[in-house]
Amino acid sequence: MNTKVTINRLATGVPGLDEVLGGGLPEFSFNLIAGPPGCGKTTLAHQMMFALATPERPALFFTVLGEPPLKMLRYQQQFDFFDSEAVNQSIRYVNLADDTLAGDLDEVLRRIVSEVEAHSPALVFVDSFRSVVLASQTQDNPNNNLPQFVQQLGMLMTTWQATTFLIGEYFNETDTNPIFTVADGLIWLRQSVQRNSMVRKMEIMKMRGQPTLPGLHTFRIASSGIKVFAPAPFNPGEAPLEFPIKRLAMGVPQLDEMLGGGLPRGYSLLVAGPSGSGKSILAASFLAEGARNGETGVIAVFEQRPNHSQNATLAHLIQCGKVGLVDSRAPDLSIDEIVHLLLGEIARLKATRVVIDSLSGFELALAPTFREDFRESLSRMVTALTSAGVSVLLTSELEDRYTDLRFSPYGTAFLTDAIIVQRYIEVQSRLLRIMAVVKVRASAHSDELRLYRIDDNGLQIGEMLPDREGLLGGRPTLQLSGNGAG
Repeated sequence: MNTKVTINRLATGVPGLDEVLGGGLPEFSFNLIAGPPGCGKTTLAHQMMFALATPERPALFFTVLGEPPLKMLRYQQQFDFFDSEAVNQSIRYVNLADDTLAGDLDEVLRRIVSEVEAHSPALVFVDSFRSVVLASQTQDNPNNNLPQFVQQLGMLMTTWQATTFLIGEYFNETDTNPIFTVADGLIWLRQSVQRNSMVRKMEIMKMRGQPTLPGLHTFRIASSGIKVFAPAPFNPGEAPLEFPIKRLAMGVPQLDEMLGGGLPRGYSLLVAGPSGSGKSILAASFLAEGARNGETGVIAVFEQRPNHSQNATLAHLIQCGKVGLVDSRAPDLSIDEIVHLLLGEIARLKATRVVIDSLSGFELALAPTFREDFRESLSRMVTALTSAGVSVLLTSELEDRYTDLRFSPYGTAFLTDAIIVQRYIEVQSRLLRIMAVVKVRASAHSDELRLYRIDDNGLQIGEMLPDREGLLGGRPTLQLSGNGAG
């Protein structure tokens, strides 16, 4: 006989939070939402409450603040999730400020019990529970037993089959506190200011009965409420190659030949070169060729937004919906947020081609705290995108040092399946451009250095670079240029 109890999990209504929680919030659980002032605790509680509360599953929100509930509601009404019609129908607010100031925990508990018995809520919120604790500690009342109070409150809420949330301001998660022990779930919010960036992170320190996603997860507070950026699910194992390998045209026929017939479908390609070498033009050709073949694409730009004066074809593809644009100018981006935005556009358009232009701009767009592990971030992003079944082209600004055979300033060239390098050479007081395919995993490719030029029709690849005598007509002066910006 199977005696295993099934725990129902509630959808929180907070994008990304259910994934971090490991499938949702356990029903009838006793939870603590903790963190410093201003990190979004009350907003998170309200967003979940408005998503979960119904006339059949009502919510009680106890406020123990020194300000009336109307003042708190005035600010919460600014969020899209707020539903004024739900107030006093499926959601009821109760002010416990006077009971809290009296400093008697027994009286506070009695008031909570009476309200719960009168309204039979399925959801109970106490904000800020920290105020109850501080009030009890300032009174010389021998009847105030905080551990006993917390245990009684937890048992009562479980008996009444209410899912409960205590919201409190705590600064150190290592503090010994009876609330941490009694709580079934502990959601800890953090925030820090770095230069002009406000970085907010969430950690599920505890959630009984289910596997949560470990680590810190970035989140953003916007007009729609809180959005958590859970790591994209992916299989770290390599998918077996299909033979014959299916190839994608790059939009430059001569480059397809150099790649051995085009870019293998599902590959990640790094295009590295100095400023002005045509990386963005090649990326636009890659997307335009996909559109000509009935494929949609997505481009994430971290430098200049595509416009008709710079690239009319790409701007037109974006305008007509054949290419999705990810162009976030937020100063506190995280890798998980960028991946979330990209995967959202990929799913919306059913895209098969993705461009990141450029990694240099991408690094600058990240909040300073995320630049410290930029190499790891790139690995996660590339793996997440290729696991989604798309082909990825990444551009990288690279200082042109011919004797320095680096292919990426981040030491991440090994992460991609294919590499194209662009260079400048100086010949008879003229700068010429050369291109080479350095790597195509599991595929034959050209090892030639090809001259190319950029004109109104895009990249035009010419013949293989002649030897010194052929290039200079027998004159022995050939200088390899170091022009370009890293």
